[in-house]
Amino acid sequence: THGGAVSIDGPRTDRGLDVRLRMQIAEKESIAKLAAGLVADGTVVMLNAGTTTLAVARALRDHRELTIATNNLRIPAEISPKAIRDLYVFGGAVRTITQATTGPVAFTMNAGGPEVDIQCDLALIAVGAVATTGYSTSNLGDAAMMADMMQRAQHTAILADSSKMGRRLFAQVASLDRADYLVTDTAPEPELADALAQAGVQVLTP
Repeated sequence: THGGAVSIDGPRTDRGLDVRLRMQIAEKESIAKLAAGLVADGTVVMLNAGTTTLAVARALRDHRELTIATNNLRIPAEISPKAIRDLYVFGGAVRTITQATTGPVAFTMNAGGPEVDIQCDLALIAVGAVATTGYSTSNLGDAAMMADMMQRAQHTAILADSSKMGRRLFAQVASLDRADYLVTDTAPEPELADALAQAGVQVLTP
C-alpha cells in the first residue's frame, strides 16, 4: 500500500481505482473479451463500477447501436462513441475511491416525477468475491446497486478474476443462481465449480 505494507492474508480494505487498474491486467482483458462476446448489437446493457467493466467497455469498440446504463463514471470516456446509441449514468452519491455512483437504479422523466421502469437485456456485474454462498462485495451501497441491476436484467453475467474465487466479502449481492454466467480467467476449484453447476451458472473461461 502507499507508504507501507499489509499482510496478503489480513483484512482487505477497498483499493483506489488507480491501484486496481494496475492489478490482474491480463486477466481482466481476457474476461472483458469473453464478456463482450455475450453482447449482441442493438441491445441494452447495464455495467456496474470496477476496472473489469472498464475493460469490457473498451472491448465493445466493434459493437454498434448499444444502449448502455451504468454507475461507472469512467465508462463514458472509455467506450467508443461508435459503439453506442444511448449512454446513461445513474445518479446518486459519488464514491471517489471507485469513481462510481451509489444509489437507486432509476431515472425520472422530470424533476419530482415518477420513476421510469427500466429493463436491460444483459447486466455485466463485476463483483469482489465469489463463494458457494454467492456473490459479494465490500460496500453495502454497491451491493444494493448490483442486486438492482441484476433484478432488471433478462440475463446476468458475473465478472470476477481468479483472485476473487472462494472468498466472501461484507455485503452479499446475490446467491449463485441469480446469474446465468460467470466469466473468469481460470476454472474455479471443484467445490465452487460444483456449486455453480448446481445453480445453473455457465462458467466461461479463455
